[in-house]
Amino acid sequence: MSMLTPPGMGGQYRITGDKYPRMRPPRRRARLVAAVVASVAVLALIGWGTLQLIDVFTGGAKKSTTAGSKTACHPKVDTAAQVKALPKPAQITVNVYNATARTGLAKSTADELKKRGFKIGNVGNAPGEYDKKVKNAGILLGPPSAQNTSLTVLGAQLAGAEQRADGRKGTDVDLILGDGFKTLATPAAAEQALTRLTAPAPTASTKKSC
Repeated sequence: MSMLTPPGMGGQYRITGDKYPRMRPPRRRARLVAAVVASVAVLALIGWGTLQLIDVFTGGAKKSTTAGSKTACHPKVDTAAQVKALPKPAQITVNVYNATARTGLAKSTADELKKRGFKIGNVGNAPGEYDKKVKNAGILLGPPSAQNTSLTVLGAQLAGAEQRADGRKGTDVDLILGDGFKTLATPAAAEQALTRLTAPAPTASTKKSC
């Protein structure tokens, strides 16, 4: 009998010098540990699912708001563009010619233009190349330098008139009245037409408003 064997014990309980009885942990403790681990895993899974649901209902709205804020970023419009400088009627000399069969049309039209501040040059019948050959309201003729300047101002007085440039010298312009002519535009309508022509043109700047 070994010295390590308690008195009264022997057989399979006898402790020898090189063998000891194996001590195993109770199975209940292993089961408890497994249950705790499983519970933690379930709670983690529930928490993750909750976060996913919150992201679905709130994250999408944030993304759409962010996208909307980006698309709402537009370049600022700069309305400080230069205004077109047009001559005054007193700076424009107009020759009035009648290309119709109606008598006195050039004289009455020239008188009305004079009242509106234009200088009047020659008044009479249209040259042969235009006489009885103008079907619309009229033709405005002038040098190339009169385009977008004197012809524009005179054109505001007669809607539907055709504007042409020729090789003449000087700054005078011609108003050739055609068969479609009835009367000049009212002073108010002519003023509105000039206002639209001289209004600042909006241009997009490089700055953005977000």
